[in-house]
Formats: sequence, C-alpha cells, structure tokens
Amino acid sequence: MASVNKVILIGNCTRDPEVRYTPKGTAVADIGMAMNRYFSSDGGEKREETTFVDVTLWGRQAEVAGEYLKKGRPVYIEGRLQMDSWDDKNTGQKRTKLKIVGEQMQLLGSRDGGGGGSSPQQREENPQSNQSAPQSSGGNDGAQFETDSDDDDIPF
Repeated sequence: MASVNKVILIGNCTRDPEVRYTPKGTAVADIGMAMNRYFSSDGGEKREETTFVDVTLWGRQAEVAGEYLKKGRPVYIEGRLQMDSWDDKNTGQKRTKLKIVGEQMQLLGSRDGGGGGSSPQQREENPQSNQSAPQSSGGNDGAQFETDSDDDDIPF
C-alpha cells in the first residue's frame, strides 16, 4: 500500500534558530514555529488556536536559517513528520515527540524581519522593500538565492 508523509507549514519562528554541527561538519538547525488558526465556535464566537511545532533543518538550509531567521520572522517549510523517542533520564520512562524534518525552506516577509508584506503601491514608493528574500531548496547542497547585485552582506 502506498503512503505519503508530507507537511507544508507557513508560520512564524518562536525563537532564534539553534545551529550546531555534526562531527563530520554537517550543519543542523532546530527552529520552533507557531501557526495560527482562526475559526468561529458553535455559538458564533470568533476564536484563535495556535499550534507549536519543532522543525529540524540540515545542511545548507540549516546555515541559511541560522543566518537569516530570527524570532518572529515568517517562514515556509515543506518536510516530513518524524517520531523521536528516548528514555527520560529523570523518570526512566520512554518518551516520544513528533517533529518536522524540513526538506525545503523559503524565507517570507521583508529582510528586516517583520511579518507582513507590503502592497504593490508601497513597493513602488519604496524600492528597497522590493528585495527578494533568500530561499533554499532541498535536494541539493547549493541553495538558490535571489538578491540584488549590490548586497555585500551575503557571504557567498
């Protein structure tokens, strides 16, 4: 029987990424994300529900996340679910946690970190806000980036 394990998320970072390296030098970044859901209850009351998830990124995507993502910054993640299990040191009980392994990432929003976008009219009035954010695509070690040629702050 066929199966699918695919997750698509758009949300905001709940903390700055934690980047570390394996003994072989591969970058690993852990980020927290929050996604909001708005709905009306049976009584017609407007409600909001927030879901928090942990995401792990590997390789060049982890490095890009460490450099460009900050708490509050919006991000798009495509990935897969993975169940982690371990023995709790304090109680000795078996623990499990469902997390996302990110396979593709795209930075959203403006470069200065704010969430919302701007209207086309605002972009025409302020050409600096029309810069594309770096984006990383899984499947190869070289990330794809779209930047203006006068950016000296990108290290490649």
